[in-house]
Amino acid sequence: MKKTRLIITLILFFTLNFGALYLGMLLSGEGAFSSWYQMANKAPWTPPGWVFGAAWTIIMICFSIYMSFSMSKSNKTKQLISLFSLQWILNVSWNPIFFYFQNPNLGLIVIIILTGIVGYILMFNRKRIKYFSILILPYFLWLIIATSLNGYIVIFN
Repeated sequence: MKKTRLIITLILFFTLNFGALYLGMLLSGEGAFSSWYQMANKAPWTPPGWVFGAAWTIIMICFSIYMSFSMSKSNKTKQLISLFSLQWILNVSWNPIFFYFQNPNLGLIVIIILTGIVGYILMFNRKRIKYFSILILPYFLWLIIATSLNGYIVIFN
């Protein structure tokens, strides 16, 4: 029974996490292909476009496994669901804020808060799930990089 519940939870988190990526993409308008973004002065360390898709795929696989395992081990599931929900909303909202509304200043605020929440989630269950916490590290590290890219655009445009 416990294994079945873990599989169902994993499917749910895969659906929610990849759904967030898809929804964010839909709400971003032309996204990285917009003339506004193409003309922006971007950081020299901005990776090529294909890296974003590969990175987010790996991140969401790892994060889904992390959340599923975390939910099975946590004694504070309501708090964990609240943190996940807030992270989900911020993750989805960054794309339209940054790309569609072309507001990198507000985007920077959103991504800083998102990075803080993901960092908090990392610390939230680390004693309980131990080495499984490594599964959220790609997300946290990618957000640090993304925050620097967003910040560069704010400062140099």
